[in-house]
Amino acid sequence: MFDFATLYTLTIFSLMVLFLFWRPHGINESIPPTISALLIFFAGIVPLSDISIILGFVSGASITILSTIVMSIVLDSIGFFRWAAYNLVNRAKGSGVLLYWYINLLCFLMTLFFNNDGSILITTPIIIEIVLLLKLKSHQQFPYLISGALIATASSAPIAVSNLANLIALKIIGLDLNSYVSMMFVPSMLGITAISLLLFYYFRKDIPKRINVLPVVERPHMAHLHHGSHSHPNAHPLPHQPKPPHLTLPHLLTENAMSPPVPDMSMFKVCIAIVALTRAGLFVGASFGIPIEWTGVFGALVLIGYRWYRKGVGAKDIVDKTPWHIMLFAFSIYVVVYSLHNIGLTEWIVKLLREPMLASHLNACLISGGLLTLMSNLLNNLPSVMIGTLTLIGMGLDMPTLHIAYLASIMGADIGSLITPMGTLATLIWMFLLKKNGIKIGWANCLKVTLVVIPIGLLVSLFSLYFWLEWLFF
Repeated sequence: MFDFATLYTLTIFSLMVLFLFWRPHGINESIPPTISALLIFFAGIVPLSDISIILGFVSGASITILSTIVMSIVLDSIGFFRWAAYNLVNRAKGSGVLLYWYINLLCFLMTLFFNNDGSILITTPIIIEIVLLLKLKSHQQFPYLISGALIATASSAPIAVSNLANLIALKIIGLDLNSYVSMMFVPSMLGITAISLLLFYYFRKDIPKRINVLPVVERPHMAHLHHGSHSHPNAHPLPHQPKPPHLTLPHLLTENAMSPPVPDMSMFKVCIAIVALTRAGLFVGASFGIPIEWTGVFGALVLIGYRWYRKGVGAKDIVDKTPWHIMLFAFSIYVVVYSLHNIGLTEWIVKLLREPMLASHLNACLISGGLLTLMSNLLNNLPSVMIGTLTLIGMGLDMPTLHIAYLASIMGADIGSLITPMGTLATLIWMFLLKKNGIKIGWANCLKVTLVVIPIGLLVSLFSLYFWLEWLFF
């Protein structure tokens, strides 16, 4: 028989998942976990001592992710990403296929340099603007939009600093950044490549062979008319900017409204150098025992200071645009899922899976990756990674088996989680941005694609991980 604590926790947890999937009246995704966390805390299921443990897991990783989001906001405020989007379209030279691969590459690089949530916030509005300006039909827009989102999210697997869940689990398991990359980069890249190729094959008939080439104009005031002033601290560069009511889309195209903003290339170069050095500093600093959040915050402050020096723009736009609710969502959902750990979920999983996972490294890889895929798509990957990691630690596995099982769980959380939009916070943000811009893509549309593509991509990743680690490390 279940005791009161177990029944209470399972009820709260089930209601939270229900409201996260349902989201009546479009409520913010952080509200159900926050209310649930408060109810569990006041019931004593997760006491204050456990809250401090969760804060220890979450705080450093959250600060690192926030610092990268801040850097992305600064770069976008100086017009870098809109300028890059314009050049991306024209570099495709009228080829819709080439544009597909350029968008995939853009999303991959944005996640690699920032993180999956920041990448979605940046690239999704850019892709939306591109498909609308090219006047693509709905079935032609979908391949670019969903492939960009899936690649941006999956690309958090190669390096741990691109994903909040990865960073938190990394701290629990005791691996450093450099060891993680040496073990994960090659296998996860093979999985991401497989997903990109599968998506291209799936959409081969919908991707237009030819697209319009956006004209180049020497009238920066028209770019200002369409894009708004990026130097203004209150301008929001991420969402699709509304066009003046007297200018229709065809008129804007003929008037060359998509001409690129006049860039300050010297400023661009310095800002990109600061970002690149900060990302490199995360790895260099980690090897010297410097907490990665210190490096991330220092880089973000340098970038903010440089923008202020060059443009006189303060930090108000950063305060306004940083998605603080993401951190509230992450902390709250960790509290709720930690309550499942307290009522014995991890102990049950340990008893069920310990012997099969000890049988072989391949078993450990496939079972761990499959478990986190299932949990992430049902519960979201953030808390699932923590529960999965705590479960692995509780199994008493030898170090090689523990490492391969842990890395496989990250594959499940970063790649396998992409089957449902619930799987990651990044995909939830993506759905929100689409709805905000009037693009209707339902869960059913996504599932038709992800149920075909993601399981294959996950298996490629897991088998690649197994053979890579067996060959190189074990």
